Amino acid sequence: MTEGPSRAPSAPVQSLSPSQAQALAERYGLTRLGTRPPLGRYVRDLWRRRSFLWTLSSAQSYARNHDNRLGQLWQLLNPALLIGSYFLIFGVLLGTTGSVSNRVGFLSIGVILFAYTSSVITRGAKSITSNLGLVRGLRFPRAVLPLSVTLTELIAATPAFGLLLVVMLVTGETPSLRWLLLPVAILLQTGILAGLAFIGARVVNASKDLGQLIPVVVRLLRYTSGVFFPVAQYAERLPGIWGDVLVYQPFALPLEAARQSLMSSQDHPFDLTTWWALAAWSVALLAIGLVIFWRDEAKYGRG
Repeated sequence: MTEGPSRAPSAPVQSLSPSQAQALAERYGLTRLGTRPPLGRYVRDLWRRRSFLWTLSSAQSYARNHDNRLGQLWQLLNPALLIGSYFLIFGVLLGTTGSVSNRVGFLSIGVILFAYTSSVITRGAKSITSNLGLVRGLRFPRAVLPLSVTLTELIAATPAFGLLLVVMLVTGETPSLRWLLLPVAILLQTGILAGLAFIGARVVNASKDLGQLIPVVVRLLRYTSGVFFPVAQYAERLPGIWGDVLVYQPFALPLEAARQSLMSSQDHPFDLTTWWALAAWSVALLAIGLVIFWRDEAKYGRG
Protein backbone atom coordinates (compact mmCIF):
# COMPACT_ATOMS: atom_id res chain seq x y z
CA MET A 1 0.00 0.00 0.00
CA THR A 2 1.44 3.30 -1.08
CA GLU A 3 1.60 6.02 1.53
CA GLY A 4 0.53 9.54 0.64
CA PRO A 5 2.85 12.46 0.69
CA SER A 6 3.95 13.35 4.18
CA ARG A 7 2.85 16.74 5.61
CA ALA A 8 5.35 19.12 7.02
CA PRO A 9 4.81 19.71 10.69
CA SER A 10 3.05 23.04 11.36
CA ALA A 11 4.89 25.74 13.22
CA PRO A 12 3.86 26.07 16.83
CA VAL A 13 1.44 28.96 17.56
CA GLN A 14 2.96 31.47 19.92
CA SER A 15 0.57 33.08 22.38
CA LEU A 16 0.84 36.78 23.15
CA SER A 17 1.69 37.99 26.59
CA PRO A 18 -0.86 40.27 28.25
CA SER A 19 1.29 43.32 27.59
CA GLN A 20 1.72 42.40 23.94
CA ALA A 21 -2.02 41.80 23.52
CA GLN A 22 -2.77 45.18 25.12
CA ALA A 23 -0.29 46.93 22.83
CA LEU A 24 -1.80 45.22 19.78
CA ALA A 25 -5.32 46.22 20.81
CA GLU A 26 -4.28 49.84 21.36
CA ARG A 27 -2.57 49.82 17.96
CA TYR A 28 -5.89 49.04 16.24
CA GLY A 29 -8.02 51.29 18.46
CA LEU A 30 -9.61 48.49 20.51
CA THR A 31 -10.57 49.05 24.14
CA ARG A 32 -11.60 46.70 26.89
CA LEU A 33 -15.32 46.42 27.60
CA GLY A 34 -16.59 47.80 30.90
CA THR A 35 -13.69 50.19 31.42
CA ARG A 36 -13.61 53.94 31.87
CA PRO A 37 -11.73 55.78 29.11
CA PRO A 38 -9.47 58.73 29.92
CA LEU A 39 -11.38 61.96 30.41
CA GLY A 40 -9.85 63.64 27.34
CA ARG A 41 -10.84 60.78 25.04
CA TYR A 42 -14.27 60.69 26.67
CA VAL A 43 -14.89 64.35 25.85
CA ARG A 44 -13.70 63.81 22.27
CA ASP A 45 -16.07 60.85 21.91
CA LEU A 46 -18.92 63.07 23.08
CA TRP A 47 -18.02 65.71 20.53
CA ARG A 48 -17.93 63.14 17.71
CA ARG A 49 -21.47 62.13 18.60
CA ARG A 50 -22.90 65.65 18.51
CA SER A 51 -25.00 64.86 15.41
CA PHE A 52 -26.53 61.85 17.14
CA LEU A 53 -27.15 63.97 20.24
CA TRP A 54 -29.00 66.63 18.25
CA THR A 55 -31.08 64.10 16.29
CA LEU A 56 -32.05 62.20 19.43
CA SER A 57 -32.96 65.36 21.34
CA SER A 58 -35.00 66.98 18.58
CA ALA A 59 -36.91 63.74 17.94
CA GLN A 60 -37.73 63.31 21.62
CA SER A 61 -38.88 66.91 21.89
CA TYR A 62 -41.19 66.59 18.89
CA ALA A 63 -42.59 63.23 20.02
CA ARG A 64 -43.61 64.57 23.41
CA ASN A 65 -46.93 66.09 22.25
CA HIS A 66 -47.26 64.24 18.96
CA ASP A 67 -50.21 62.12 20.13
CA ASN A 68 -52.18 65.06 21.56
CA ARG A 69 -54.93 66.63 19.48
CA LEU A 70 -53.37 70.09 19.77
CA GLY A 71 -49.89 68.70 19.17
CA GLN A 72 -47.01 71.15 19.49
CA LEU A 73 -49.40 73.93 20.47
CA TRP A 74 -49.12 72.63 24.03
CA GLN A 75 -45.55 73.98 24.07
CA LEU A 76 -47.22 77.39 24.24
CA LEU A 77 -50.41 76.56 26.12
CA ASN A 78 -48.68 74.96 29.11
CA PRO A 79 -46.51 77.96 30.02
CA ALA A 80 -49.37 80.37 29.29
CA LEU A 81 -51.65 78.51 31.71
CA LEU A 82 -48.90 78.37 34.34
CA ILE A 83 -48.31 82.10 34.06
CA GLY A 84 -52.01 82.82 34.45
CA SER A 85 -52.51 80.58 37.46
CA TYR A 86 -49.36 81.71 39.30
CA PHE A 87 -50.13 85.38 38.64
CA LEU A 88 -53.58 84.93 40.13
CA ILE A 89 -52.19 83.29 43.28
CA PHE A 90 -48.87 85.05 43.90
CA GLY A 91 -49.35 88.31 42.03
CA VAL A 92 -52.94 89.15 42.94
CA LEU A 93 -53.96 87.19 46.04
CA LEU A 94 -50.65 87.02 47.93
CA GLY A 95 -48.80 89.96 46.41
CA THR A 96 -45.35 88.39 46.74
CA THR A 97 -43.88 90.49 43.92
CA GLY A 98 -43.49 93.46 46.25
CA SER A 99 -42.75 96.81 44.61
CA VAL A 100 -42.17 95.39 41.11
CA SER A 101 -44.18 97.44 38.62
CA ASN A 102 -44.55 94.74 35.92
CA ARG A 103 -45.87 91.86 37.97
CA VAL A 104 -46.96 89.76 34.98
CA GLY A 105 -43.56 90.07 33.31
CA PHE A 106 -41.76 89.33 36.57
CA LEU A 107 -43.72 86.14 37.22
CA SER A 108 -43.58 85.08 33.56
CA ILE A 109 -39.78 85.06 33.59
CA GLY A 110 -39.67 83.13 36.84
CA VAL A 111 -42.27 80.56 35.81
CA ILE A 112 -40.88 79.84 32.33
CA LEU A 113 -37.20 79.66 33.27
CA PHE A 114 -37.80 77.59 36.37
CA ALA A 115 -40.04 75.21 34.42
CA TYR A 116 -36.99 74.57 32.24
CA THR A 117 -34.89 73.99 35.37
CA SER A 118 -37.45 71.61 36.87
CA SER A 119 -37.76 69.51 33.71
CA VAL A 120 -34.01 69.05 33.26
CA ILE A 121 -33.33 68.16 36.90
CA THR A 122 -36.25 65.73 37.15
CA ARG A 123 -35.70 63.92 33.86
CA GLY A 124 -31.93 64.24 33.79
CA ALA A 125 -31.59 62.43 37.10
CA LYS A 126 -33.39 59.43 35.58
CA SER A 127 -31.66 59.55 32.19
CA ILE A 128 -29.66 56.37 32.89
CA THR A 129 -32.20 54.31 34.83
CA SER A 130 -34.96 55.01 32.31
CA ASN A 131 -32.78 53.96 29.34
CA LEU A 132 -31.20 50.74 30.63
CA GLY A 133 -32.00 48.87 27.41
CA LEU A 134 -30.06 51.43 25.40
CA VAL A 135 -27.23 51.51 27.92
CA ARG A 136 -26.83 47.75 27.97
CA GLY A 137 -27.33 47.19 24.26
CA LEU A 138 -25.08 49.83 22.69
CA ARG A 139 -21.64 51.18 23.40
CA PHE A 140 -21.40 54.97 23.56
CA PRO A 141 -20.42 57.62 26.13
CA ARG A 142 -23.20 57.47 28.70
CA ALA A 143 -22.94 61.24 29.17
CA VAL A 144 -24.90 61.49 25.93
CA LEU A 145 -28.08 60.65 27.86
CA PRO A 146 -28.03 63.49 30.46
CA LEU A 147 -26.93 65.88 27.71
CA SER A 148 -29.77 64.66 25.51
CA VAL A 149 -32.29 65.37 28.26
CA THR A 150 -30.89 68.88 28.71
CA LEU A 151 -30.99 69.61 24.97
CA THR A 152 -34.46 68.06 24.61
CA GLU A 153 -35.84 70.32 27.33
CA LEU A 154 -34.11 73.34 25.80
CA ILE A 155 -35.73 72.66 22.43
CA ALA A 156 -39.09 72.05 24.09
CA ALA A 157 -38.82 75.33 26.01
CA THR A 158 -37.96 77.44 22.96
CA PRO A 159 -41.63 78.30 22.15
CA ALA A 160 -42.07 79.35 25.78
CA PHE A 161 -39.07 81.67 25.51
CA GLY A 162 -40.71 83.19 22.44
CA LEU A 163 -43.94 83.60 24.39
CA LEU A 164 -41.94 85.37 27.07
CA LEU A 165 -40.92 88.08 24.60
CA VAL A 166 -44.55 88.56 23.59
CA VAL A 167 -45.56 88.91 27.24
CA MET A 168 -42.88 91.55 27.75
CA LEU A 169 -44.19 93.58 24.83
CA VAL A 170 -47.83 93.24 25.90
CA THR A 171 -47.03 94.30 29.46
CA GLY A 172 -45.31 97.49 28.34
CA GLU A 173 -41.62 96.64 28.30
CA THR A 174 -39.65 98.48 25.60
CA PRO A 175 -37.29 96.40 23.44
CA SER A 176 -33.65 97.37 23.86
CA LEU A 177 -30.18 96.01 23.21
CA ARG A 178 -30.31 94.36 26.62
CA TRP A 179 -32.85 91.91 25.25
CA LEU A 180 -29.97 90.34 23.34
CA LEU A 181 -28.62 89.14 26.68
CA LEU A 182 -31.55 86.77 27.17
CA PRO A 183 -30.01 83.97 25.03
CA VAL A 184 -26.78 84.41 27.00
CA ALA A 185 -28.65 83.94 30.27
CA ILE A 186 -30.42 80.85 28.92
CA LEU A 187 -27.14 79.41 27.61
CA LEU A 188 -25.45 79.87 30.99
CA GLN A 189 -28.48 78.36 32.69
CA THR A 190 -28.19 75.37 30.34
CA GLY A 191 -24.59 74.82 31.46
CA ILE A 192 -25.72 74.75 35.10
CA LEU A 193 -28.55 72.34 34.34
CA ALA A 194 -26.36 69.98 32.29
CA GLY A 195 -23.94 69.75 35.22
CA LEU A 196 -26.78 69.02 37.64
CA ALA A 197 -28.18 66.41 35.24
CA PHE A 198 -24.78 64.66 35.25
CA ILE A 199 -24.66 64.62 39.04
CA GLY A 200 -28.29 63.56 39.43
CA ALA A 201 -27.94 60.74 36.89
CA ARG A 202 -25.00 59.24 38.76
CA VAL A 203 -26.67 59.58 42.17
CA VAL A 204 -29.96 58.00 41.04
CA ASN A 205 -28.12 55.23 39.20
CA ALA A 206 -26.33 54.38 42.45
CA SER A 207 -29.56 54.42 44.47
CA LYS A 208 -32.96 54.60 42.82
CA ASP A 209 -34.55 55.47 46.17
CA LEU A 210 -32.84 58.86 46.03
CA GLY A 211 -34.79 59.55 42.85
CA GLN A 212 -37.92 59.84 44.97
CA LEU A 213 -36.43 62.91 46.65
CA ILE A 214 -35.91 64.81 43.40
CA PRO A 215 -39.50 66.19 43.18
CA VAL A 216 -39.26 67.33 46.81
CA VAL A 217 -35.99 69.15 46.17
CA VAL A 218 -37.36 70.79 43.01
CA ARG A 219 -40.46 71.94 44.90
CA LEU A 220 -38.28 73.47 47.61
CA LEU A 221 -36.13 75.25 45.02
CA ARG A 222 -39.24 76.65 43.35
CA TYR A 223 -40.07 78.61 46.50
CA THR A 224 -36.52 79.72 47.34
CA SER A 225 -35.08 80.75 43.98
CA GLY A 226 -37.09 83.91 43.39
CA VAL A 227 -39.73 82.61 41.02
CA PHE A 228 -42.47 84.45 42.91
CA PHE A 229 -40.58 87.17 44.77
CA PRO A 230 -37.65 89.57 44.28
CA VAL A 231 -34.69 87.76 45.81
CA ALA A 232 -32.74 90.91 46.69
CA GLN A 233 -35.59 92.38 48.73
CA TYR A 234 -36.04 89.26 50.84
CA ALA A 235 -32.29 88.68 51.18
CA GLU A 236 -32.01 91.90 53.18
CA ARG A 237 -34.06 90.30 55.95
CA LEU A 238 -31.67 87.36 56.38
CA PRO A 239 -28.79 87.52 58.87
CA GLY A 240 -25.11 87.20 58.00
CA ILE A 241 -24.12 85.61 54.72
CA TRP A 242 -27.48 83.93 54.20
CA GLY A 243 -28.70 86.87 52.17
CA ASP A 244 -25.79 86.48 49.73
CA VAL A 245 -26.42 82.73 49.57
CA LEU A 246 -30.03 83.39 48.57
CA VAL A 247 -29.05 85.95 45.93
CA TYR A 248 -26.11 84.11 44.35
CA GLN A 249 -27.42 80.55 44.34
CA PRO A 250 -27.31 78.90 40.88
CA PHE A 251 -31.10 78.65 40.67
CA ALA A 252 -31.84 82.32 41.38
CA LEU A 253 -29.13 83.82 39.18
CA PRO A 254 -30.60 82.79 35.78
CA LEU A 255 -33.95 84.32 36.74
CA GLU A 256 -32.35 87.56 37.86
CA ALA A 257 -30.17 87.72 34.73
CA ALA A 258 -33.21 87.22 32.50
CA ARG A 259 -35.10 89.94 34.38
CA GLN A 260 -32.17 92.31 33.97
CA SER A 261 -32.25 91.53 30.24
CA LEU A 262 -35.96 92.06 29.62
CA MET A 263 -37.35 94.34 32.32
CA SER A 264 -36.87 98.03 32.98
CA SER A 265 -33.67 99.12 34.64
CA GLN A 266 -35.74 100.80 37.36
CA ASP A 267 -36.86 97.44 38.77
CA HIS A 268 -33.87 95.36 37.67
CA PRO A 269 -30.75 97.44 36.96
CA PHE A 270 -27.94 95.71 35.13
CA ASP A 271 -25.47 94.18 37.61
CA LEU A 272 -22.24 92.78 36.20
CA THR A 273 -21.64 90.78 39.39
CA THR A 274 -24.79 88.78 38.67
CA TRP A 275 -23.51 87.80 35.25
CA TRP A 276 -20.02 86.90 36.42
CA ALA A 277 -21.47 84.74 39.21
CA LEU A 278 -23.84 83.07 36.73
CA ALA A 279 -20.98 82.34 34.32
CA ALA A 280 -18.83 80.95 37.15
CA TRP A 281 -21.61 78.61 38.29
CA SER A 282 -22.24 77.47 34.72
CA VAL A 283 -18.62 76.58 33.95
CA ALA A 284 -17.93 75.07 37.37
CA LEU A 285 -21.04 72.89 37.59
CA LEU A 286 -20.71 71.68 33.99
CA ALA A 287 -17.08 70.66 34.51
CA ILE A 288 -17.59 69.16 37.97
CA GLY A 289 -20.75 67.36 36.92
CA LEU A 290 -19.08 65.80 33.88
CA VAL A 291 -16.13 64.56 35.97
CA ILE A 292 -18.45 63.12 38.63
CA PHE A 293 -20.50 61.34 35.98
CA TRP A 294 -17.42 60.11 34.06
CA ARG A 295 -15.89 58.51 37.15
CA ASP A 296 -18.76 55.98 37.22
CA GLU A 297 -18.84 55.40 33.46
CA ALA A 298 -17.94 51.69 33.71
CA LYS A 299 -20.79 50.96 36.16
CA TYR A 300 -23.81 52.31 34.28
CA GLY A 301 -26.23 49.62 33.20
CA ARG A 302 -24.90 46.99 35.57
CA GLY A 303 -26.81 45.28 38.31
